[in-house]
Amino acid sequence: MLTHYARPSIEMKGGTTFHFIDTSPAEALAAAREAAGGLDVRIGGGPATIRQFLAADLIDHMHIVLVPIVLGRGERLWDGSEGLEERFDVEAVSSPSGVTHLTFTRR
Repeated sequence: MLTHYARPSIEMKGGTTFHFIDTSPAEALAAAREAAGGLDVRIGGGPATIRQFLAADLIDHMHIVLVPIVLGRGERLWDGSEGLEERFDVEAVSSPSGVTHLTFTRR
């Protein structure tokens, strides 16, 4: 897990272990790829984390779910992400509930 400060790893029941590292997105992705042993790596996090990985051009496929709730606070995902449509094919699918699924696939 990419964090602002390193801390001891946590081992969960079932064998999953979470390692906490304070490093760049590129270094975190390299460590995750090595740990995955050739399998896919998924990045989860808030807007700041996603923006960092997008800015470093480290995302090949992204699925964002937009829920129509206005809270008036929090971090904005799209700030500073101009030009995404030039790097990704974008598909939007809306559901009757108002939730919109955005899929970004690297061109």
